[in-house]
Amino acid sequence: MADLKSLIAGWAQPGRVAWIGLRPERRAALVAVEKAQVEAGGLAGDHGRPGKRAVTLVQGEHLGAIGSYLGREAVSPFDLRRNIVVEGINLAALKDRPLRLGGAVLRLTVVCAPCSRMEETFGPGGYSAVRGHGGWCAEVLEPGLIRLGDAVRPAD
Repeated sequence: MADLKSLIAGWAQPGRVAWIGLRPERRAALVAVEKAQVEAGGLAGDHGRPGKRAVTLVQGEHLGAIGSYLGREAVSPFDLRRNIVVEGINLAALKDRPLRLGGAVLRLTVVCAPCSRMEETFGPGGYSAVRGHGGWCAEVLEPGLIRLGDAVRPAD
């Protein structure tokens, strides 16, 4: 039987980049793109800030969960305002590990908690619906290009 350390280090399969969005300025509408250049301070063309919150990611699988909590279909990545939607790999299992997305390497740093804007976007209960499903903030370890469909996997 495997020990806990080896179980934690394992992963089932690579995921993929399903959506990329840029926020040109604070509170501006997101722009969906097919590729983005990851720079030391975040995605080129995004208003994000450098450091441990340079890039934001969310599980595509969580979009349906949030919608379910709101009594509707899956929510749109545009509404959550995260930079990257990934599918097929559990991001929570990769916290603090280098994560390769296409040509870039990121490290998930902290949970991306919902803000009060979720109430504006989704209506009453929007904030609570996103809690635990809002995704992750990440720092850039290696700049590079990411594209829709790129594999997402541990880089270590």
